Amino acid sequence: MRINRRLLPIKAHFFLFMASLAPILPQLPVYGKELGISTVVMGTLTGILPIIFLFAKPLFGMLVDVYRDYRKTIFMSMICIMVLSFALLNFIPPEPRLDVYFSNIGDIYFGNCTAQDFLKEQECNNYTLRVTCTSNCSTMPMSYLMTQLKSSNSSQQYKLCNWSNESLSSKNDSLDVTCDMKCARDFENRNGCLYQSFTFWSFVTLMYVGSIGFNVINSVTDAICFDIIGQEYDYGKQRVWGTIGWGLSALFAGYIVDLFSGSSISYTPAFIIMLVFSVFDLSACTKLKLPVMNAPENIFKEIKHLMNNRHVAIFITFAVFAGIVDSFIIYYLFWYVEDFASQTGTKNVKLLEGLILAAETLGGEVIFFSLAGKILKRFGHVHCFSMCFVNYALRYGLISVVPSPWWIVPIEFVFQGPTYAMTYTTIVEYANELAPPGASATMQGIAAGMDDGFGYAIGSFIAGILYKYIGGRNTMHLFSAFGVFCSILHLVLHKTYLRNKDGLKKKGNTTEYKSPEDAVKITYQT
Repeated sequence: MRINRRLLPIKAHFFLFMASLAPILPQLPVYGKELGISTVVMGTLTGILPIIFLFAKPLFGMLVDVYRDYRKTIFMSMICIMVLSFALLNFIPPEPRLDVYFSNIGDIYFGNCTAQDFLKEQECNNYTLRVTCTSNCSTMPMSYLMTQLKSSNSSQQYKLCNWSNESLSSKNDSLDVTCDMKCARDFENRNGCLYQSFTFWSFVTLMYVGSIGFNVINSVTDAICFDIIGQEYDYGKQRVWGTIGWGLSALFAGYIVDLFSGSSISYTPAFIIMLVFSVFDLSACTKLKLPVMNAPENIFKEIKHLMNNRHVAIFITFAVFAGIVDSFIIYYLFWYVEDFASQTGTKNVKLLEGLILAAETLGGEVIFFSLAGKILKRFGHVHCFSMCFVNYALRYGLISVVPSPWWIVPIEFVFQGPTYAMTYTTIVEYANELAPPGASATMQGIAAGMDDGFGYAIGSFIAGILYKYIGGRNTMHLFSAFGVFCSILHLVLHKTYLRNKDGLKKKGNTTEYKSPEDAVKITYQT
């Protein structure tokens, strides 16, 4: 077999770049969870990101156009900034946690809450904290204010008083002297103290800079790939190395993190893996040839023209729905896995998460990206798009009823292909078929923005709120039901309201058709 040396740098970059990010990107939501960030706040943060992505790419395009002699330097600098931002996450000081165990209530007493106690807690004072306590005399956790008292001896002394939003004082409590009590800091009810801290804003800043860098670099990489291969070679055969790198690195990182973690998770091995792969990636990038990226001249005018077509308008709506349905998997699957593992006593959680990522990429994606074109030709875009929503519904339904988190591995192996990979390919080619003459590139850009831009933004925000108030399992039930609803509605609209094909671009009496490969190339050249 002859090796094409000209294509080795882009293959190496795909492999090394995706391998460097696999240990970090999927873990960002659960990393934030361990810092005490709630699902609602995390949903808001991840909901804003895709909107920023829509503006980051054209701005970067203008930057490399103005300084085109320094394109490679700018590109590699972006990689360095992204890697540095993610690496610094490992050094964010966590919020101080408090776990106090009282034996026979010997070093604690119960007193009255005063107005000063409440004010100190509301002002985020570290010496007056809201805590949740459990006792072997009672199965129900109780919420208290805890104040650390100064004592003449070396032992710590604490005062507890009942938390009440209606009164600034409470009756003295009494417990049997044989009771043991364990108290932990209550991060869910801190009156926003966490969100005023250096810890929180450091995490937000570094996550945003790193994620924006990844999105921009990923888009530029695709453009570089087409500039190198032209019409002579297959894009998919280059991009598959990124999928392989992602899957192998995620599996390896999950095992290493579990191996080096003690009672608490240590992400340091994952950051080391990212740095090692990034160094090799920068070396490969020195051999790349970068294209000039042009920002769109008047994208808003083109959007207005396209949205006047009812076929396009409904397609865009369902592209947003596809992003909403997929958003829970993207942002909250690992959050759910960790909660599920905690409830069932499952060990080796990071290894499990690595196996899930490996099953998704090395199994489902590789298989279905290869088969999607044939499936579309056999069943058509409308039926395939409707079936994608059904597949998401089945995926959520199965994950929500399995008795152990380990069952999620085979589910993701089977369903990542017919959901994510199939949906992506369907949207790309469907957009190409619906686009009016001369507007194919714009249609592809709009479809991608609506799917993983606005769709992800809306979905992650809604999922975060639902997760907090009704739990992960019930949230997946709702997402499953929404998938079924979208599938039925999409099929009904195309069999009734959109039955007239006049809105499609035509050549004579037949619809103009392009292959999935051509549609993908058009997408990434924009």
